[in-house]
Amino acid sequence: MQVTEKWLPFGELKTYVRIVGDEEGKAPLVLLHGGPGSSHNYFELLDELATKSHRQLITYDQIGCGNSSIPDDQPELYTAQTWIKELINIREKLGLKNIHLLGQSWGGMLAIMYLCDYQPKGIESLILSSTLASAQTWGREVHRLTKTLSQSQQLAIQEAETHNDYSKSGYQEANQALMTKFAIEPVHAEMPEPLRRPKSGGIAAYQTAWGPNEFTPLGNLRDYNYVDQLKNLQVPTLIVNGDHDLCTPVVAKEMVQAIPEAKWFQVKNARHMVFYDQTAKYQRLLLDWLADKE
Repeated sequence: MQVTEKWLPFGELKTYVRIVGDEEGKAPLVLLHGGPGSSHNYFELLDELATKSHRQLITYDQIGCGNSSIPDDQPELYTAQTWIKELINIREKLGLKNIHLLGQSWGGMLAIMYLCDYQPKGIESLILSSTLASAQTWGREVHRLTKTLSQSQQLAIQEAETHNDYSKSGYQEANQALMTKFAIEPVHAEMPEPLRRPKSGGIAAYQTAWGPNEFTPLGNLRDYNYVDQLKNLQVPTLIVNGDHDLCTPVVAKEMVQAIPEAKWFQVKNARHMVFYDQTAKYQRLLLDWLADKE
């Protein structure tokens, strides 16, 4: 399987792009990773889709993480507008006239803002994977999920919130327990290599744009709310989440009910990284969706 790596100029910065597969005339699938700051690595679990769907998969590390520029000394760059302009720049530099677009978690927010605010041409379909239309709805729902933790873990979280101090080990252990239950467990030897691979940066981008954790949106994305704008989307849209996902049914339904004729598929026995917990099911879901939209 052919893999091509590029570093595309983006102003004074550079964006790392990874292209999987050969160009076979079909619209490529462009994948937007989460975080902000998570990097493209986990999308390598989907590399087989390039061969199976006879199209290229295009992933990249957003500015602030991975193999792209990491201007942590300029945190003012870590905004939605920077990352939207970066996506526009990638399409222009690579000549991506027609694409399918997949956004996971924060990547879905990025896709939603791009489509609603810029009305780009050439988007053949949209896949919103474990993502959100409102930061405040997400914050409330994930905060509700903290109530499934042990009493001591809940108290550690409450103390951190009361004192605005997220540095103590008790809180960090509680937050990790939440992520293990609803997102992904800590790195271990049995994980696929892309998930074990050390990542660069991402922390400053995440904390600047989002906040200290998933249930406390204090960053510059805290007022993100596109629920009302979603009714204007005229792109075939698939919404995917897991049944043990940070993206709860409340969060998913907010998008399903707003987007005209959106399709919703909830994957069983899956957390926030659905493509990690249920790789085969996720790939089949995407293959069927892309084939139907050709």
